[in-house]
Amino acid sequence: MSDEFELDTDDLTRRMEGAIANLRTELASLRTGRASGSMLEPVMVDAYGSMTPINQVGTVNVPEPRMVTINVWDKALVGKVEKAIRESGLGINPQLNGTIIMLPIPELNEERRRELSKVAGQYAESARVSIRNLRRDGMDQIKKGKAAGMSEDDQKFWEAAVQEVTDTHIKLVDDTLETKQAEIMQV
Repeated sequence: MSDEFELDTDDLTRRMEGAIANLRTELASLRTGRASGSMLEPVMVDAYGSMTPINQVGTVNVPEPRMVTINVWDKALVGKVEKAIRESGLGINPQLNGTIIMLPIPELNEERRRELSKVAGQYAESARVSIRNLRRDGMDQIKKGKAAGMSEDDQKFWEAAVQEVTDTHIKLVDDTLETKQAEIMQV
């Protein structure tokens, strides 16, 4: 192998792992008919003049399988938190009890399950695109190495290494999506 060229496959792997971590975060926000505190992560509340994550204005708990509660720390923010949840598109109707907001999680119907499954597929495709873009970056680095005098054998070696990392991560995205879709479709 050429001493001049060394592709940092660890960096490529780390960046692809970041795309998968992002996918898992997005998938966690999809509700599957079971209560989960992570479903509220994308909800932002207009608190004290700036958009704030819901978990920074109150305590999010899951006391039972079909209920999420938010104990809002500041009474003045209860209405804003309720409004943010209603406008979030989660399809949940908040119920107030003092500073505690209760979110009963309704049973998902078949049509809604299919919609959520499609959304999960879109999230996965976005992750695949990110991984393919990282693959392209790696291949571009190899082309620059080739222009700088890398041998054809080294070029083939590095291209195979980048492709192997890419294939592994694409399969991980597919497996993660398959698991989430099975969870969504489970009645």
